[in-house]
Amino acid sequence: MSSTRLTHRAGTYGLLVPTILVLVVGMAYPLGRQLILSFQEFGRAQQFGQPAPFIGLDNYRELVTDRTMWAVISRSLAFCAVCASITMVLGTAFAVLMKAVSTVPRLTLQISMLLAWAMPVIAAMTAWQWLFDTRYGLVNWLLTKVGLSDFDDHNWLIEPLSFFFVAGVIVIWMSVPFVAFTAYAALSQVSEETLEASHLDGATAIQRFRHIIYPTIRPILTIVALLQIVWDLRVFAQINFLQNAGGTPSETHLLGTYIYSLGIGQNDYGAASAMAMFVLALTLVLTFRYVRSLLKEESR
Repeated sequence: MSSTRLTHRAGTYGLLVPTILVLVVGMAYPLGRQLILSFQEFGRAQQFGQPAPFIGLDNYRELVTDRTMWAVISRSLAFCAVCASITMVLGTAFAVLMKAVSTVPRLTLQISMLLAWAMPVIAAMTAWQWLFDTRYGLVNWLLTKVGLSDFDDHNWLIEPLSFFFVAGVIVIWMSVPFVAFTAYAALSQVSEETLEASHLDGATAIQRFRHIIYPTIRPILTIVALLQIVWDLRVFAQINFLQNAGGTPSETHLLGTYIYSLGIGQNDYGAASAMAMFVLALTLVLTFRYVRSLLKEESR
């Protein structure tokens, strides 16, 4: 190997050093501290300054044999799968729509989604809480006006199924703009000449999307889907807000709120840390296929 290539490779790896240092400083200590906490037991004595004793894998054993934890995991995976799938479909559809319409409708749609995306979570949750309010909510009023008397003073948060319907609507509403904007940027890279040629050859819109557009934007959609899975799997603020607004925590906990209830609610930081490590491992398992596909695309 020539000295020029060695110098070039050394310079390339040298550029990675600052990034690696930032990652080590920003992530290694918190992750290592959390791992240590997962092997410790926290009780009343630790609240008065006593050191937490090491108990080995007891926290993990208790979690594995806890039916509540497996119910929370199943609930979280189902919620993540539904929300991420609908978000990706709607976001891609909006991106295609923005690409197809004229300037004024496109700008109107983009500004509307940008406002929804930029709205603070608490402000958005307050608005959604009013929409689904039992006595004064707009949703109940509209459903009652169209003849559905069962929705007069209906409580959307008391039942787990309707609770997660409301939570899913909110999470999807807040996530679609990111997918739409990213997919729209990817669509701008599709060759117009290729699309025009395929149209002249008689290809339908579905065929053009399937064989030309989708293969071009697939790497971007894969990254967005990966991020969406991670975000929806660890959703916290929306679920916690709705629980405080009238939901039943024991029946509506997802991974984020369950860890919070273990650590902050019960002061069991050891079990909470063990659960957090379990969620980290679960996230790596779920995203492994996507990461591997990204690596294959990069090698190509």
